[in-house]
Parts: sequence; structure tokens; C-alpha cells
Amino acid sequence: MQKVRFAGFDESVEIAMRLGVNPKHADQMVRGTVILPHGLGRSKRVLVVASGEKVKEAEDAGADTVGGEEIADKIQSGWLEFDAVVATPDMMRVIGKLGRVLGPRGLMPNPKTGTVTFDIAQAVNEIKAGKVAYRVDKAGVVHASIGKSSFDASRLVENAQALITSVIRAKPSAAKGKYLRSVTVASTMGPGIRVDGGDVEAVAESA
Repeated sequence: MQKVRFAGFDESVEIAMRLGVNPKHADQMVRGTVILPHGLGRSKRVLVVASGEKVKEAEDAGADTVGGEEIADKIQSGWLEFDAVVATPDMMRVIGKLGRVLGPRGLMPNPKTGTVTFDIAQAVNEIKAGKVAYRVDKAGVVHASIGKSSFDASRLVENAQALITSVIRAKPSAAKGKYLRSVTVASTMGPGIRVDGGDVEAVAESA
């Protein structure tokens, strides 16, 4: 990846996994989370929507912004200075109003990804440690970041292995045929590089 760097900045390195699933069928949806062993090379800005004692818990855990009902108006007015959202279950009535804003950006809290919880400290700590949420798109592809182009090769490989392993373990029982069809890695401004099939199979066998 370092050999094909063109940009004058530290680009993100993205991975795309084409899966043998049909996301139109609910029983073939693939989604999950994984903590990358080497993080993403940057600290995510975490917004916590909570009230009462959970506000202090969020602040102590290192949340960048903590708010209650007033945060909905701020977001609807165009404020989007955060990379992840965590909410307590009782505040989902507030978050529910923001579906059209947060949903398309992949920022909607969800119990399945651990972002709707009363354990605010754990959720914030995991996100800050490099937790990545992924979801297959309409074309049957999972896109996710695995770090920065400044990472050495071993860190990128280990992050990629962790993500691929998680996606393999999330295989729906309804999926038939070859599950992991192809894996491509690319930096923000660079060309896509297809990962050797043998390497992918090795990860699959160890999952």
C-alpha cells in the first residue's frame, strides 16, 4: 500500500469484501462489530445521548460530546461533528427522530452493535479503542476502514485479518455457496488491490 501512495496526506485504508449473500432477504443480512488490534490511526469523536448519572459516566469515559433531548435539535440544524453515537435505551425516543439524518450516514445507534446500552463507559471505551461497525450494502459488499497508509504492513494485515474473521463468523445460515467472493484493499486516493485468494482462504480456515 505504501508503494502506491499518491496523496499528500495520511490516507485511510479501506477494505471491500464481496459476499455471496442477497441482502434483500432479511435472513441474509450481515452486520457486526470488531475491535481492530491496532485501531484506526485516529480517535473517533463520540457523541453520547443520555441523562441523569449516565451523563457523568459518559464524560468520565472520554465522550467528546454528551447531550440529552436538546441534542436532537442541534443535529437537525446541521451539526454533525461526531463519528459515532451511543445512546441509553431510554433516550431512543430522542434518537428515533433523527433516523433520516443518522441512518444514511451509518450513525444510528443499534443494540446489535452495542451502541444502545446502559453500559456507556464500555461502549465509549470500545469505540475509542478502534471498534468498527460493519454492514453489508445492497450490492452484497462490506466496506470498512482498517487504518492509515502510514501504518506498517503488519499492522494493516492484522487489522484486516481481524475484520475478515469477524465477517466470516457473521455468515448467515441462509447463505449458500461461496461466502467470501473477493477482498479488495485501497487507500483513499489509490487504486484497489485485490487480495490473493489463498491468503483469504487461510484467514477463513482459521476463523
